[in-house]
Amino acid sequence: MLLLGSLLGLELIGKVPPTLHTPLMSGANAISGITMLAALTLIIKAGNTSNTLLLVLGAVSLGFALFNVVGGFLVTDRMLAMFSRKTSRK
Repeated sequence: MLLLGSLLGLELIGKVPPTLHTPLMSGANAISGITMLAALTLIIKAGNTSNTLLLVLGAVSLGFALFNVVGGFLVTDRMLAMFSRKTSRK
């Protein structure tokens, strides 16, 4: 299943024009980060919160997921700014 998904993803990404590749990938990073946040929240709520190792791993995972989300949106914003029209001042 992983191999099939990888081949399908490679085929789809290969057909995306280079100007759209980075915004699409950063959007995918943001979505995966949000998914990680939701899964982490469920794991922490369902698990034993008195376990210090679980809380430390959860906090580190939460930090990486937050970095992933913010980074995805920053890259998207930067790419979209490249395509905006420049206004001339007189």
